[in-house]
Amino acid sequence: MKLRIAAVAVAAVLTVPALTSCDAISTAMDCANTAVAITDGANDLQQAVSQAGNSPQDAQNALSQIDQNLKKIGDQTDNADLRKAIDSMNTAVKNVRTSIEGGNSAPDITPVADAASEISKVCTPG
Repeated sequence: MKLRIAAVAVAAVLTVPALTSCDAISTAMDCANTAVAITDGANDLQQAVSQAGNSPQDAQNALSQIDQNLKKIGDQTDNADLRKAIDSMNTAVKNVRTSIEGGNSAPDITPVADAASEISKVCTPG
């Protein structure tokens, strides 16, 4: 009987930290999943830019998708490193959008890829 009570007490003690850290893990997983979506969006952007002569709208669509994913992450976090990475990505996306709207069919998207990589690093748990 004492062994069973001790086992229940140990299980209860182990469960409390798991419950309190669950929110942090959930946020990290949401962030990681969204970071993957942003990276995919950056890849779509690269492909669209390489074919911009065929359809500049594809690049605009990829930029809009990245904007949506950035907003999703931004709404979920108050992490300073992630905010900085999001700001960098927002600036990079804005610059590419301005360049495309200015008629540049081959804008430099390296800053977008770099910012996507930084978001992935910040969002990767562990």
